[in-house]
Amino acid sequence: MNFENSLQFARQLDAKDPLKAYRDAFLIPTYGKENSVYFTGNSLGLQPKSARKYILEELEDWARLGVEGHFQAKRPWYSYHEALTVKTARLVGAKPIEVCTTHSLTTNLHLLMSSFYRPQGKRTKILCEAKTFPSDQYALESQLAMHSLPLSDLVYVGPRQGEHLICEEDIYAKIEELGDDLAMIMWGGVNYYTGQYFDLQQITLKGHEVGAIVGFDLAHAAGNVTLTLHEWGPDFAAWCGYKYLNSSPGGVSGFFVHERHAHRKDLFRLAGWWGHNKETRFHMEPGFDPLPGAEGWQLSNAPVLGMAAHLASLEIFDDAGMDRIAHKRDLLTAYLEYVINDVSHNNPHGAGLKIITPKSPKKRGSQLSILLLDRGEDCFKRLTSLGVIADWREPNVIRVAPVPLYNRFEEVFWFGQHLNEALQ
Repeated sequence: MNFENSLQFARQLDAKDPLKAYRDAFLIPTYGKENSVYFTGNSLGLQPKSARKYILEELEDWARLGVEGHFQAKRPWYSYHEALTVKTARLVGAKPIEVCTTHSLTTNLHLLMSSFYRPQGKRTKILCEAKTFPSDQYALESQLAMHSLPLSDLVYVGPRQGEHLICEEDIYAKIEELGDDLAMIMWGGVNYYTGQYFDLQQITLKGHEVGAIVGFDLAHAAGNVTLTLHEWGPDFAAWCGYKYLNSSPGGVSGFFVHERHAHRKDLFRLAGWWGHNKETRFHMEPGFDPLPGAEGWQLSNAPVLGMAAHLASLEIFDDAGMDRIAHKRDLLTAYLEYVINDVSHNNPHGAGLKIITPKSPKKRGSQLSILLLDRGEDCFKRLTSLGVIADWREPNVIRVAPVPLYNRFEEVFWFGQHLNEALQ
C-alpha cells in the first residue's frame, strides 16, 4: 500500500477498518489533551468497559453469598480459572490441558523452572537473550543460586558489535556450541527493548536437538503476535495478562506446559493445594497428587477479581480473533513506521532518529522502538506534554505500540504531528 502522512488518508484507513467497532469496548484516556495518543499497550493495556461489570458481579456475589460464592456465585469461584481456559488456549495456539491462568508472570516462571530446570552433571547452562527483561534476569540468577551454581552458567546471546538486533543464526550456533552442557533455554518471545520477534519454533527445535529444555517468556508476545505453542512444542511458557491482554495493573498471568508433560507426576514441583487432585483436594491429607496438565502448577485458589478483569478482555480477543488482529497490527504498525520515517526525513532535527525494530512484519509485533541519539529523553518528555503516552527505556529509546483493538490510524497521524513538534 502507498501510504500518505495526512489526516484524510488516516481517516480513510479507519473507515475501512473491520475492527474499528472494538475501540468502543475500551475506555480511552485523554489526559485533558487534544488529539492525545495512547501508544503503550505493550506496558499496560487499556480497560475493557465490561471489566467493571464483571468485577462488580463478583463483589456483589461476595456481599450476598460470602464463602458460599465459591460454589453458588454466578461464575463459581472454585472453578473460576476454568472459565478462562478455552479462550486462552485459542489465543496462544494450545490445547486446553496445556494452559492455566493464575498467579503473576515471574511467579509462574519460577514455578515452571523449578520443575524444568534440573541441572545434572555437566548439563547446567542456561541460555537467554542479552538485555532480557530485568525480572527474568533476576529469576534466572536466583535459579542458579538455588542449585549452588555460578552466574557464569548463565549464557547470553546479544547483538553483534554495532548492531541492535540479535542475529538468529547466532542463537542457533550458541545452542550447538553448548551442546550437552545446555540444560535450559529461557528466551523472551518478543524483546521488550527492541521489539524483535524471534523464531520460537526454530529455537525450540534447535534446543531439543541438543537435549535441552525450552521455555519462553511471552510477556510481550501474548495478544500481540500469533502463537501456535502446541505445534511448536516448547516445554513451557508464561505471559502476563496486563500488557496486550488488558487484564488490569499487575493482573493475572497465563502459562503453558506442553501436553507431553501433562501426566508426568515424576516432575518435581513447588506444590500448592489448588494444583492437587480435585477429587481429594478437600480431604486435606498429606501427599501431593498433581492435576493433569498445566493446572497441576497452581498454588492457591483463584484470584477472582483479577480473573474477572482478564475474562472481560479474553472475550474481546476471542470475538475478534487473532488472525484479524494480526492483519490490522501489521498495517497499523507499517503506517506508524512510514509516518515516523517521514517526520525524520523532513524535520531538520530528525537526523538522530532511527527505528531499531525489525522492518519485516514477520519479525515484529505492534511495537516500534525509536532510537534517539541526541536529547532523546527531552524529546520523550515533550511528547508526553503534548498528550502522547509512550514509554522511555534507558539509555535512549522511546517505545511506541499501536494496539489493533483500540488504536486508530488517525492516532498514528497525530503521533507524527506531535513527534514533529517535539523534535524542534
